[in-house]
Amino acid sequence: MGVRVISTGSYVPSTVLDNNHLHAMLGFDSDWIVKRTGILERRHAAPHEATSDLCIEAANRCLKKAGVEAKDIDLLVLGTFTPDMSFPSTASIIQDRLGLVCPAIEVEAACAGFMYALITAASYIVSGASDMALVIGGDTNSRILNPNDIKTFPLFGDGAGAVLLTRGRPDQGILSYSMGSDGAGGMLLCRESGGSRMPPKPEHLVEGKHFMYMDGRAVFRWAVDILCDTIQDVLNYSNLQPNDVDLYIPHQANIRIINASIDVLKIPRSKVFNNLDKYGNTSAGSIPLALDEAFTEGRVKDGNLIVMSGFGAGLVWGTALMRW
Repeated sequence: MGVRVISTGSYVPSTVLDNNHLHAMLGFDSDWIVKRTGILERRHAAPHEATSDLCIEAANRCLKKAGVEAKDIDLLVLGTFTPDMSFPSTASIIQDRLGLVCPAIEVEAACAGFMYALITAASYIVSGASDMALVIGGDTNSRILNPNDIKTFPLFGDGAGAVLLTRGRPDQGILSYSMGSDGAGGMLLCRESGGSRMPPKPEHLVEGKHFMYMDGRAVFRWAVDILCDTIQDVLNYSNLQPNDVDLYIPHQANIRIINASIDVLKIPRSKVFNNLDKYGNTSAGSIPLALDEAFTEGRVKDGNLIVMSGFGAGLVWGTALMRW
């Protein structure tokens, strides 16, 4: 408690790939995509754009809204699993290009990356180690997808979002949160080649090991369970019921995952924010992108109770109940 979000910002690339485009280009069944995922279109970065470019644009929009200058920020926390390169960190690249003079922390927690970054930054604020933190989530998923894989390629898009976090009233901030990891499920969603375990080799390119792999059915079942369980956990801890929450912003992975979970919890669909149809799964960019759009639409107001929940490769999750 005692932290608040003073500004939001987001950015998506200008290139739109709708389902008809995927059908014409790759033969994917556009009706199947809509029925299985709820996605109508997604954005792909231009050849010259990398994750840092998306994040910087989102951050600049966030700073401009708040009227905050680079010198006011004393902490940067970035969530991404598609960095510009192995090193230097993309957080450091962003820190330099934004002209920040502060530590730059990079968190890899896939689609839970923003929630990990947000909870980390909030801890710095509460402890007094930071006065104003810039928290960013962003990914360029199009660079790690196999265009021939109908099970993954239509699901993901590129995008980024940012928030400014600072001290707030004693009644503001994160009332309760759940963070966790189940590494036993790590290989259900992975990219084998490119690290120290399997350095990139020509044969890996032939075998497609540099692309994302996902056991969609197993991940789907796990995602529904973890979204239900962690939302219930944070509500129970704060002695609240699902209807006490003003808005739910789940990770925008798949509309069937979202609907299955909220139906179990008996949450009215009118209380759940979705922009999945426009952007697909933008991984760490998903929640801050949705949060920015929800705030712009006037669906997030002072004093509101907001639940945000991210979950993904690791397997990892981060869910927080926040009073705005």
